[in-house]
Amino acid sequence: MWLTCMAGGPITDKTPKTIQYNCCNGRRRNDKQGSRLSGVCFPALFPGLNANCGAVYRGSWTSFLKSIMTFSGDLSSMTAPSFILSSTSLIEYCSYWGEHPDLFAQIAKETDVEKRCLAVLRWYISTLKGMFAARNENLGSEKKPFNPILGEQFKGEWNTGGDVGTTKLVAEQVSHHPPVFAYRMYNPTHKISFEGYGQQKTGFSGRTMTVKQLGHAMLHLTLPDGTEEHYLVTLPGLILEGLLMGSPYVELTGTSYIVGSNGYVSAIDYSGKGWISGKKNSLKATLTAPGQKKPSYTVSGSWSKQSTLRNESNKVEQPFWDATSPTRHPISVPEPTASGPYESRRVWQSVAAALNAGDFDAAAREKSKLEQAQRDKRKQEAEQGKGWEQAFFNWDPRDGWYEQLLNLLGKDAKGMPAQEGFWKWKPEAFEQ
Repeated sequence: MWLTCMAGGPITDKTPKTIQYNCCNGRRRNDKQGSRLSGVCFPALFPGLNANCGAVYRGSWTSFLKSIMTFSGDLSSMTAPSFILSSTSLIEYCSYWGEHPDLFAQIAKETDVEKRCLAVLRWYISTLKGMFAARNENLGSEKKPFNPILGEQFKGEWNTGGDVGTTKLVAEQVSHHPPVFAYRMYNPTHKISFEGYGQQKTGFSGRTMTVKQLGHAMLHLTLPDGTEEHYLVTLPGLILEGLLMGSPYVELTGTSYIVGSNGYVSAIDYSGKGWISGKKNSLKATLTAPGQKKPSYTVSGSWSKQSTLRNESNKVEQPFWDATSPTRHPISVPEPTASGPYESRRVWQSVAAALNAGDFDAAAREKSKLEQAQRDKRKQEAEQGKGWEQAFFNWDPRDGWYEQLLNLLGKDAKGMPAQEGFWKWKPEAFEQ
């Protein structure tokens, strides 16, 4: 989509990069008066940049808001205009689980059960900023990822060296209607794995967009003495704030749990900044020992900044996690040309290239072409009586570990499904 802006506005080196990039197809004309917008212009974020550009963008954003307000059904199935798209597929979001491979490996190294459960909680909290806040900080607002095609895959690894070893990830879009992805992250050196599946249902409520995350994850590890531990990890709800301002960002909501087969339970409560009060990206977590009603530890603070650990027995506090200081390790993946036809970055290569160049018309054409090819393929399979076979995961209609660990929550499990299936990995496929 292209919009024409007749009046130019000055851009300086102090202008946010998101404005510099998204205006005028990422190009600027330099003259004696400085950098100036001219010709075709599509502003993404420019309150105060200039009145004409602002009016153009607000009009397009308002039209989009009207369309989602009147849309009936799950908004995640709605075709989004190119100007709000990210150049990344949703399936890549699985990699945020592994951006701190040292913390993931540390879980298996802890010999004390209580310290091990705190290590699980620290690793989990460390994933939240990358998953839900980093894009907003880097790009200026949250963008909608591509909906993965059926069979789309994402594979990569973190090879940080030292005693951490190599952590690997395999993710696959296992269903398209409804859209579901499954993933497995594992570190063979430390005999620890994390696997799960996800589905999102999106709706509009007042001034916000709400996202219900369906599915769950399981963390498995084998201790040096051969003992196995298993942890159920449930998922928080999401709220997309800032829609009326044209600069959306994610807040987490509700409560998620980490339930260990050793009897320890972590409960994480999320809250955010409201119209009148509250702090952005806030959390309060507790770790409760087996058979106890009061928590042994409490963690409070921000999941995108700093949090503090409080020992409830002696009231001693200490820093728990600082999301602003450590380096997040991006996953290493093969080049698109060296990967298979279903590898995510190869699937979306042409669409992403157009978006990154600011050519929204070309992005829309490439995206439409890809989606039509998928519809034709599904139609052909139906005519031939063929079904789709997943490459790395099989559906098990009943997850025994989910039921067993959910029982440890007691009354806190109210409202959660008593039974859930699970997309379990195929060992033979992973060995290959």
